[in-house]
Amino acid sequence: MEITGIKNIHPSASKASSKKGWKLTDSLREKITALAREDAAQGVYMGNLFLALRKSEVAKVAPDRAALMGKVSQRMADMGNMKQIEEADRRWLCLLFGEPYEARFQSGGAAAHVYDGNGDEVLTYTAGVGWHEKESRAETEVHGALKAAYYGAYHAARQEINAGVSGMEAQGGFDAGA
Repeated sequence: MEITGIKNIHPSASKASSKKGWKLTDSLREKITALAREDAAQGVYMGNLFLALRKSEVAKVAPDRAALMGKVSQRMADMGNMKQIEEADRRWLCLLFGEPYEARFQSGGAAAHVYDGNGDEVLTYTAGVGWHEKESRAETEVHGALKAAYYGAYHAARQEINAGVSGMEAQGGFDAGA
């Protein structure tokens, strides 16, 4: 069954962003570098400001899972029409709702798997557990790019800090043996 008409939650996101359109811009890289330097100076790895930034950037490529849960739950509650919904023509559903998502139901609605337009499973529902969110490939790529940029900047900042401490030791500013 196709589930469509779900928009991305982030207002600045477009269809391209959900299809690998997200890019690590120079200004974003500079912001990450500044956050990494601040964190390195405080001795904290991935501080709260960076984590908030990362969450914000990942939201740009994330599907609106709450809306998906609502639509799938609504379909599952109306199991009498489930046969009609499952047999509906894909083109008809796309015309009705817009961008496609696909849901596969098992055991008369005891389990549901929701896939995005790229074929990534983004939600799973089981009767005993409830909803479980899964990260899409696009979200994983954004997480990876942001973490790699942060790691490089943090590592460079720590090296600068350590080089400054070593310089003080060489000048006699600190004697560990005293």
